[in-house]
Amino acid sequence: MSHFLGEFECKLDAKGRMMIPTGLKRQLPEAEAEGLVINRGFEKHLVIYTRKEWNLIIDDLAKLNQYEKRTREFIRYFTRGATELSLDASGRILLPKALLEYAGIGNDVVLACQLNKIEVWDQKAYDEQMDSEPENFANLAEEVMGGLGRRSDG
Repeated sequence: MSHFLGEFECKLDAKGRMMIPTGLKRQLPEAEAEGLVINRGFEKHLVIYTRKEWNLIIDDLAKLNQYEKRTREFIRYFTRGATELSLDASGRILLPKALLEYAGIGNDVVLACQLNKIEVWDQKAYDEQMDSEPENFANLAEEVMGGLGRRSDG
C-alpha cells in the first residue's frame, strides 16, 4: 500500500488540466502505466487513488451485502463520478468538469496527501478547512489515537 506525503499547490488550465508536481509524481511511479482514479470525497473535495488502491476499495465494496438498501445507496454515492485519469505526454491530468463543479474547484488547487490517497481541494476551501483546526489538537489526538498504545514522539 502506498502512503503519500506532502501538500502541493497547483493551477488548473482553462481545460481543467493540472500538471502533477514533480515531488508528487516521484511518489506515483505506477501512475503512467496503471493510471489513477478520481472520485468524490466525503466533504466537498475530490480524491485521487492509484489504480491498485482503487481496486482494493472496490474489492471491499463487492464483499458488502448488496441485498441491503443502505449498502446499495452507499455504493452508488461512493462510486458516483469515479473516473480513470491518465497522464498526457506533458505529465498533466484532465480533471472531469462534473467533479470540479461538484467540489467547487476553481483554478487554484491544493493536493493534500492523506495516507493512501490524494485529496484535491479548491485552495480557498482547503484554507478554510485548515483554519478550523481544533483549539486543542492534543485532545483530538488523544481521542482518535489514544487507544492504539503507540509510543508518542509529539
